[in-house]
Amino acid sequence: MTDLTFPLSRRGDVLPEEANRLRAERPVARVRTMTGDPAWLVSSYPLAKQVLEDERFSLKDTANPGVPRQYALTIPPEVVNNMGNINSTGLRNAVMKTLSPRADKELDGWLQAEAHRLLDALVEQGGPADLRDAFAEPYSAALHCRLLGLPVDDWRRLMAGIDVAFLTSPVPFEGSAPNWYKDLAYMRERLVADPAPTEGLLGRFAELRRSPDVAERVGDELLATVALSLFGAGAVSTSAFLLDAVIRLVQRPELADRLRREPAAIGRAVDELLRVNLSIGDALPRIALADVRVGEVLVKAGELVLVLVEGANHDPAVFPDPERIDLDRAENPHLAFGAGRHFCPASALGRTHAEIAITALVERLPGLRLALPVEQLAWRPGFIKRLPERLPVLW
Repeated sequence: MTDLTFPLSRRGDVLPEEANRLRAERPVARVRTMTGDPAWLVSSYPLAKQVLEDERFSLKDTANPGVPRQYALTIPPEVVNNMGNINSTGLRNAVMKTLSPRADKELDGWLQAEAHRLLDALVEQGGPADLRDAFAEPYSAALHCRLLGLPVDDWRRLMAGIDVAFLTSPVPFEGSAPNWYKDLAYMRERLVADPAPTEGLLGRFAELRRSPDVAERVGDELLATVALSLFGAGAVSTSAFLLDAVIRLVQRPELADRLRREPAAIGRAVDELLRVNLSIGDALPRIALADVRVGEVLVKAGELVLVLVEGANHDPAVFPDPERIDLDRAENPHLAFGAGRHFCPASALGRTHAEIAITALVERLPGLRLALPVEQLAWRPGFIKRLPERLPVLW
C-alpha cells in the first residue's frame, strides 16, 4: 500500500477523515513526512499512550543528525529537549514554580482583568473584529510575559518571532537561525540587565546566576534559551487552543448558553474542548531507541514514530460518541497535554488560562459568532499548529 503523506489536512475545524479510517484499519500506519522520510503514524488511544509513556521512544533523539525527521529543524537541536535540559541542569524547581498557577496568588485576578481589558477594547472597536489579533494572542502572550518577568508591551515582537520559529519546512530556510538568535539575544539582555530582573522566571534565573555552584554549571545562554523556549511553546499553544475552542463554541451556541447558566461547568468544558482540540496540527514525534512492538507492528530502533493526538482523542473505544462535545463526559483521559515523561508541565496553568478566557467571552459576548462562513477561514500552511490566519467575529 502506498505511504500516506503526512501531515494531514491543515483545516482546524474538521477532524481529518484519515484519522478515523487509519484508527480502524491501520492504527500503526506507514507514512512519509514532508522531508520525504518514512515514519510510523500511531492513531489509536491505547497505542498512542503506549508510545508516549514508553521511555524507549525518545523526543530528545529526534534532533540527532541523520535520523528521519518530521520536518527540517528550524530551532537549534538542543532546544528540542528543553525540559530535559531543565531537569539535567537543576533548573526544574525554578521552572515548575513559574508554571504553577498557585505560585502567583494574584494571577487569577490579573488574568480576569486582562481578559476584560481586551474585551473592552474589542467592544469599543465594534465588529467584525479579528479575535485572534484582538484577544487570543495578546491575552496568551501577556500571560507568558508576566510568567517570565517581561514587559507585557513586548508581546507583539515576541509573537512575531514565533511566526517564523514554528514554521514547518521540508528543508532549512534562511531566516530560521537569525530569527532564533535575535529573540535569544533579547531574552539574554533582559536576563543580564542592570538592575537585574526580580519578577517571574527571569527573576528566579537572575538569583540563580548569583549562586557560584549554579553559575559554573549553567551559562546565560542556556538560561535565556529555556526562557525563550517556554515563552514560544506556551504562548502559541494557549493561543491556538483558545481559537480552536471559540470556533467550537460559536458552532454550538447551546454550549456557551449552558456555561452562562452554569459557570461551575467551565472546568469540564475546558477538558472536553481540549479533547476535541485540533490545533496541535502535527503529531508528537519520537525516535525508537530499541525494537519495540506497537500493536501488530515491530518498530525498529532508529525509526520515527508520530503520535496522532487527534486520532487518539477521538477513539470511540475510550470516548463514546467522540465527535460530540459532551460537557458531562464522565471519564476524559485525553492526551492533549501528552503523557509520560513529557507530559506538559504547564497543564494546570493552561486550564486556568482557558477557563478565565472562555468565561469572560461567553459572559461579555453572548451573541458571539463567526463573521464569515467557517469554510472561508484561512488556515496557516506549514506551521506547527493548525491556526486560522484571522478569526473575524461578530457579537
